[in-house]
Amino acid sequence: MAGELPRSPNIFHPTKPSAVGSRHSLAQEGRIQEEEFRRLIEEETDKVLKEIRIKLPEQVLGELEIMGGIKQKLYNYFNQNYQNMFNRYMVTTEDEMVKKIRDFVDKEELKTLARYTPKEIAQMLDQIGGADKFNTGEIEKSIVNMYGHLQGHVQRGLNDLENDTNSLLRQKTDVGAFIRGENAYSIVKCSFKDNVDRPKTVSDVKLSVNILDAELISPIFQYQATVEYLIKDQISNTLMDLIDRELERFKDQLVDEGKPELSDGEIMFEKMKRVPNYTDDDKEDEKSRRYTFMAKSLMDKIEGLRAEIDHKEFDPINIRETLKKIVDMENIRNRGFNTAINSLTSILDTSKMGYQYVENLKNARELILREYEDTDPNNLPDERYSMRLKYYDQAQLLKEREAYDVQMEEFVKEITHLWDVLEIVYQDSKSFLRVNDFDDIAKRAKNKIKRRIKSVSGDPLYEDMKKTWNEVMLIKAGETDVEKLNNTYLHEKTLLKKMLRRSREKLQTIYGYRNPKSRVILEDRITFLEREFEEFDYIINPYHIQPGVILDVDITSIKRKKYTLGSMANVLNEFLHGISKGFQDAAFASFRRRRSTMREDIDQSFAAEEPMTEQPGAYSESLMAEPAPSGGAPTGGGAGVKRKADVTPTKKKKTDLDELKEL
Repeated sequence: MAGELPRSPNIFHPTKPSAVGSRHSLAQEGRIQEEEFRRLIEEETDKVLKEIRIKLPEQVLGELEIMGGIKQKLYNYFNQNYQNMFNRYMVTTEDEMVKKIRDFVDKEELKTLARYTPKEIAQMLDQIGGADKFNTGEIEKSIVNMYGHLQGHVQRGLNDLENDTNSLLRQKTDVGAFIRGENAYSIVKCSFKDNVDRPKTVSDVKLSVNILDAELISPIFQYQATVEYLIKDQISNTLMDLIDRELERFKDQLVDEGKPELSDGEIMFEKMKRVPNYTDDDKEDEKSRRYTFMAKSLMDKIEGLRAEIDHKEFDPINIRETLKKIVDMENIRNRGFNTAINSLTSILDTSKMGYQYVENLKNARELILREYEDTDPNNLPDERYSMRLKYYDQAQLLKEREAYDVQMEEFVKEITHLWDVLEIVYQDSKSFLRVNDFDDIAKRAKNKIKRRIKSVSGDPLYEDMKKTWNEVMLIKAGETDVEKLNNTYLHEKTLLKKMLRRSREKLQTIYGYRNPKSRVILEDRITFLEREFEEFDYIINPYHIQPGVILDVDITSIKRKKYTLGSMANVLNEFLHGISKGFQDAAFASFRRRRSTMREDIDQSFAAEEPMTEQPGAYSESLMAEPAPSGGAPTGGGAGVKRKADVTPTKKKKTDLDELKEL
């Protein structure tokens, strides 16, 4: 394009467009300048002559016409001066514009060419040293890493500025300032509360984040996962990629044929329909599609093989040991968890969030990080943090839920027992000679109510009725199957907390300002249960967790300073961005091509007619229509049925799996 533009500073010609001294311009697009000049100059000449005829007498006008006429003289004067000025202006303007456009195009072409190696240089390097020499791959990786680190530092500074600005605007610390919106969905629990020892100046923060298996950039596997499971997982991922690739080709085919795009449900069913083309459930047949990538004989060798082999049975040249070595060399088993640990520790180091205690339980897939080694809060400063990173699978969550249920039952048992003991102590402490509470008044009025009211109305006495309300909490609604499988225990926890609070109030009612030994014992028991139950309520309910990575963060920070809170907010957001793909909506992920950009009349051509598109739902109807017999007309609809077509790929079409078989 740059070569097609005239380089006007190097060209001088009176008629070439946009040349120096030219009367013509590229910007005119077919306009006739001579005709325009003639009209303009004639109009100006007539105006001047009209003024001259009005101002001068006839004798003077007659003398002026002697030398060839004044009109021709004015016309020639205006024509020469106007054209000179106009040409200079147009040529100067176009010259500057063309120079800027040419320079801009040259810069853009250089940018494009800089991304690729010229073909001649690539051939020369290949002839000199081969493909493995003169390779700029490592240099490019280094440059990418440098820019990545630079961008990370800039982003970290912007995050600090953003958090500080939000803190100043909010004038308080809340979950929104701690975890930004794009990662809010991963929060399982976040709690801000006052510190027990220094409630006015220090805050305690509990944050739990759950990153699901499907959201992890690098998948995590348990250490004891079998080699067979790892290989099958890799085969499954490959099959899903092949199905997605085939479906993309199918969607492109529909677009090219002018058919409606697939809806979300149709895409899902198309994927399901293609699964039998790549695998099946026949485990005994060696020719089964499930053994396309790995033969049945090899799969049988590694059945039940785990991360470790007994040294007595270990033989390096056995088939199963060799297969295990290949899998171990790929580091599939440890890659995901090690990546998460490296990401977290490197972010802590660069954020100046040091730590004195690290316990990496590799086989258990658990990491414990603490800023200080000591765990006694009385010996620790008011600015501190501790982190726990653990990977849970479904089996571990089931065990955690069982333990959580048992612990909840134990708290119910102990707090109910304390409630009963206090009730007995309260009843024994009441004086029988005076009224102490509503129950005493009700007992005295029982006989009169029975004789004067209930005998007339026929209603049963209050004491004969079944009592379902415990006067502590409202009656709990019945649980469905979903709630039974996902126990929240919110009602039970609130009930137990209220029972403990009322137990302390009842203790004050019983003893008043007296302080006997029995009161001290009961108060110690109430304090113990309150502290333990508060700690139990502080942990994560395993019913709210799904298989994946759990990041538990406990932070203690000074309310006016909030240094650890601000720094940890940057660490967590950067960590989540580094190991998690984030929440993905399948509807948005599958939306790739727009119908409005694929029309044939996008160039506004009158030669071709706009094709008639099918109505929504035509594809679903075509799938439900009966297929036509071979060599005959379609059945059920008669001859000439239109706007319905079976666009499902036939089995004869070659797939990616067939290509793999040929290889």
